[in-house]
Amino acid sequence: MTLWPTSIPASLSHENQSNTVDGVCRYDRNSLMFTVVPVYIGIISALGIILNVFVLMVFCLHKKACTVAEIYLSNLAAADLFLVSMLPFWAVNVAKRYTWPFGESLCKLVPFSITMNAYCSIYTLVLVSIDRYLALVHPLTTESVRRPLYAKLACVVVWGVCVLLNVPVLIYRKIRESDTACFNAYPTETKKETETAINITNVILSFIIPILIIFFCTLKIIHALRNRLRDSLNTEGKEQKATTLILIVLLAFLICWVPYHVIKILDLLSRHNILTRCDMYLNLTQQIFFYFAFFNSVLNPILYVCVGRNFRKKVKEVFSQMSNKRKSTFSLVSTRTNLSRSVGTQEATKSSAYL
Repeated sequence: MTLWPTSIPASLSHENQSNTVDGVCRYDRNSLMFTVVPVYIGIISALGIILNVFVLMVFCLHKKACTVAEIYLSNLAAADLFLVSMLPFWAVNVAKRYTWPFGESLCKLVPFSITMNAYCSIYTLVLVSIDRYLALVHPLTTESVRRPLYAKLACVVVWGVCVLLNVPVLIYRKIRESDTACFNAYPTETKKETETAINITNVILSFIIPILIIFFCTLKIIHALRNRLRDSLNTEGKEQKATTLILIVLLAFLICWVPYHVIKILDLLSRHNILTRCDMYLNLTQQIFFYFAFFNSVLNPILYVCVGRNFRKKVKEVFSQMSNKRKSTFSLVSTRTNLSRSVGTQEATKSSAYL
């Protein structure tokens, strides 16, 4: 299932503006969404860029190397930054009532950024869940596996796999000549079969499989934490803090993205006449949950600051590093200035002596 609204706004067609055309619900051209959604996306984009750049700067500028958990969180921030950097183009598209003014390259790249964010985020959280599972359930036997180098390699693999999973977006996303709409142009002769195959494959790969893995690991993590508390065993401080932050980030992702995935599954069922979309208002709810999911890219860095004690400590240390660096630079400049003045004075004294 492509992670993209499958509904066709009224502006994308010159057909009769009825409630449904070819079984697809349509929008009124004067719908409030064309004014509210662009403003919402603009705010999300601005906040997301500022906050995620801040998170990446903290992780990159800190003098200590990132832990395994921090590598995964920085990878999550990078995926969020990629998304919010592309969202202003989509905001303009909505404001123009789904008329695409940016050319075919961006018509492919902007949807690609959204699908990449969804895939990379959920599979990064799969890595995070597995890491926490190994750290708390099998802490002794898997210590050699949980290394920063392996975490970086795992992130590279995730990005590579996500690019492959999103190749259909780059292939089929095109601009329609009749109304300059950016849409999925599947081959006419096999349109239904191609769309169905892509939808079913992506439902399994982008939602069902990762959610099952995350659910399994989370249950084991919670069970391990309960056992440690019951047995009066103290979990190592850093591991416990990292686990708390990651579980909250995981919960935030599920709250933001699961409703959209569920609606997309219902939408897929409706396309095979199992459900009637307009009767169940699937079209409207799909749009609402789609745009609500963007909020996750802003929520993550806020959670790092509010919940992550280690992250707040890193922030203070980074600012302290920068302050010390400025002081040392200022001191060096002052020393050089004083030295230059001293040399100048000595040269003047020697000149006067010769005279």
